[in-house]
Amino acid sequence: MTATTITSRQNGHNHAHPQTEANTVKNLLTPNRARLVVENDAYAAFAQRILRAYARRIAASGDIESLTLMIRLADDIDTAIGEAVTGLRGFGYSWAEIGSRLGVTRQAAQQRWGGQS
Repeated sequence: MTATTITSRQNGHNHAHPQTEANTVKNLLTPNRARLVVENDAYAAFAQRILRAYARRIAASGDIESLTLMIRLADDIDTAIGEAVTGLRGFGYSWAEIGSRLGVTRQAAQQRWGGQS
């Protein structure tokens, strides 16, 4: 890890000097996670556009029976979240990390999705 010290000279110019610090990361506690380059944000935006278009299509056509299909989609999304959580746990993410992304406590995340592992 490298830190930088900034010193001022008499001429008024600042100069940066790198310093080396001891590595304080505990390798056993901090797993190296391979970060795959995946366009998840774009994929999620695409899925959102599809769902919104589907809702507009139902509203414009007056097809009330399609509401039951939308409920099934909501169930499918909940199942997909569970599969994603299981996969992330396999990568070594903690319940605290997962819970913070889902807006719940680690205990709530583990209670809801812990049995699916």
